[in-house]
Amino acid sequence: MNLLQQVKTLIYKDATLEWRSKYAINSILLYVISTVFVCYQAFKSVDATIWNALFWIIMLFASINAINKSFVQESQQRQLYYYAIVSPRAIILSKIFYNMFIMALLAIIAFVTYSMVFRTPLGDPALYFFAVILGSISFASVFTMVSGITSKAGNNSTLMAILSFPVIIPLLIVLIKLSQNAMQGLDRAQSINEIVVLIAINIITITISLLLFPYLWRD
Repeated sequence: MNLLQQVKTLIYKDATLEWRSKYAINSILLYVISTVFVCYQAFKSVDATIWNALFWIIMLFASINAINKSFVQESQQRQLYYYAIVSPRAIILSKIFYNMFIMALLAIIAFVTYSMVFRTPLGDPALYFFAVILGSISFASVFTMVSGITSKAGNNSTLMAILSFPVIIPLLIVLIKLSQNAMQGLDRAQSINEIVVLIAINIITITISLLLFPYLWRD
């Protein structure tokens, strides 16, 4: 099979396994909804700045919980089987695209739930929703790359936090800036730089994953 067919087959495999167990997605949804409920009980109402910050904190930790399991569920025997039949680039691409889909779905549910609990007017709801989707995709690409690296180091959660820190902090700064522009209803032209930076981070992350993962996979 060519690379595209391998990626499609692996994504279908991950989706089928997730549909059968539903463990990961249900645990993540429980985490998001319970966290939103706890925040509501603690704060009742918050201003726009805190509303925005709380949302991205929830999304950050939900992303870590969702994507940290990407390679943990793959046994050594299954990895050896993959090594014999598919390209390592197909494996990392399938993980990235599948996690992007899961994170986008999770972000939509989290955004709807969060908006219903904490009612805060958005100046530009369409731009904020776009920022949520783009942010969730960015989290997925970064954490999938780091998860792939740490899978070869015994799935060390501490190592994952250390490796992702230099990328996640700038990513969060740009996301918060973009979402604040949307909350204030500023002209969309003022957010072009943030959107370009986020897209560039995704392109660079995927490119690095394609270059680096095959060497890690050989080990």
